[in-house]
Amino acid sequence: MVAPSVPVPPASVPLLLTFNGGYVDTAGFLAIQGLFTAHVTGNFVTIGAALVAGTAGVLTKLLALPVFCLSVLLCRLIARQSERRGRAVLHRLLRLHLLLLSAGSAAAVWALPARAVDEWTAASAGLLLVAAMAVQNGLHRMHMGGTPPSTLMTGTTTQIMTDLGDLLNSNAAPAVSARIRAMSIQVGVFAAGCAAAALAYALAGPWCFLIPPMVAVLALLRLGPAPAGTPATGS
Repeated sequence: MVAPSVPVPPASVPLLLTFNGGYVDTAGFLAIQGLFTAHVTGNFVTIGAALVAGTAGVLTKLLALPVFCLSVLLCRLIARQSERRGRAVLHRLLRLHLLLLSAGSAAAVWALPARAVDEWTAASAGLLLVAAMAVQNGLHRMHMGGTPPSTLMTGTTTQIMTDLGDLLNSNAAPAVSARIRAMSIQVGVFAAGCAAAALAYALAGPWCFLIPPMVAVLALLRLGPAPAGTPATGS
């Protein structure tokens, strides 16, 4: 089976995912007692804080790591299977992302606010959102590697400052300025997602989770129709 070529997505697709990365992580943190849905590092910190301070949410944050890992693994297996069958990998992964994000958002609207994040309804909502953002991390790593990560800005900000130092020392290639602009836009979009989530949560509470699935639908529409599969020519 010859895997279909992976088209380069329009620039708006990773930017829409980046907006959702900031939005979902902020909304989850505010609504689900400090749960980071888009990356696992923050949950290690909040687990330690919860253990010391005796606050709720330890179980959900402990489960977030295996859920995140299993979701990325599932993402990879689906990608490999799609490649063998000659199907559009990125389209399938974005649809899986949309499905998990929609389920998590619906569960959050239904279950929140909860007295404790470890109540099974609130925990289910949080872990579905973790799975959705894990798939976003996975598909971005596999098929949008030319753009900065859509869920974590530490490396991107470090690269911006490094490139800026080169520019100030007149020791940078012409492409560095373009890279700084592109990465700065990425950071700005992520920050806009964070700010939008905070404002939406303040105004609408758990109903703020209705926005991320709509952004994900827009990303799929911007990606365009899936290309025709490539017929099998061998194993």
